[in-house]
Amino acid sequence: MKLVYFAWVRERIGRREEEIALPASVATAGDLLAWLKARGPEYEHALAEPRAIRIAVDHVHAKAETPIGSAREVALFPPMTGG
Repeated sequence: MKLVYFAWVRERIGRREEEIALPASVATAGDLLAWLKARGPEYEHALAEPRAIRIAVDHVHAKAETPIGSAREVALFPPMTGG
């Protein structure tokens, strides 16, 4: 699965994207956030406030309970504002 990071999420993690094989225990977008937070201090810092992270699964906004098993891409980004 391809993970893509935007804005300050990308800055804190230190990479734009990565290809990753998820463990079977990661079934939902919320599970993914929890699993990523445990990968290291940069992930923990970026994902410290899960409510401040927006998730898109294959380019569709998703909630924590959204299944990600067959997804090709998951994007993580902060809330966007209009202007």
